[in-house]
Amino acid sequence: MVGPEIERLIQLLARLPGLGPRSARRAALKLLERRETLMEPLARAMTDAAARVGPCRLCGNFDTVDPCAICADPCRDPALLCVVEDVAALWAMERTGSFRGRYLVLGGLLSALDGIGPDDLGIARLIERAAAPDLAEVILALPATVEGQTTAHYLAERLAGGRAAVSGLAQGVPIGGDLDHLDDGTITAALRARRRV
Repeated sequence: MVGPEIERLIQLLARLPGLGPRSARRAALKLLERRETLMEPLARAMTDAAARVGPCRLCGNFDTVDPCAICADPCRDPALLCVVEDVAALWAMERTGSFRGRYLVLGGLLSALDGIGPDDLGIARLIERAAAPDLAEVILALPATVEGQTTAHYLAERLAGGRAAVSGLAQGVPIGGDLDHLDDGTITAALRARRRV
């Protein structure tokens, strides 16, 4: 039996992605065991983040400044705009170090089942940014899911006829991927996106 404060900590930790009740209980125990070296610094960092971090008005990334460091970077190529589902996808793209353009976070994907329509996402902001005279390409870096592809198709239609070319990420076999371990949809996508070598 644990006290209400500990139970509240466990319940809040269990809300985090990837943590179920048992993992949250273990994490809470570790925090309590390491109060001075882990729990208190984490609490301060979370308080600071809650007070200082917010979404960028241009792209939707999280930062302590607005516009964010990416949008304010003069070395970024303003001719390239990468559209992503959420900040996690933006951070994944940034982790590669291979994209040097700008971003736009949609804030989700179209989903009739979940009641998410075009007005619920950052599509109006995308249309506005796509009209910029220096924009040459909009890259739709959306997941290869039904919702991701539905959203990509919708955006491609909305952006058709504009100045900027619209492209999507290639899909298929991952580097180091063994065909025997891939699902049929991935193999089919790889075949359709094949290129000359």
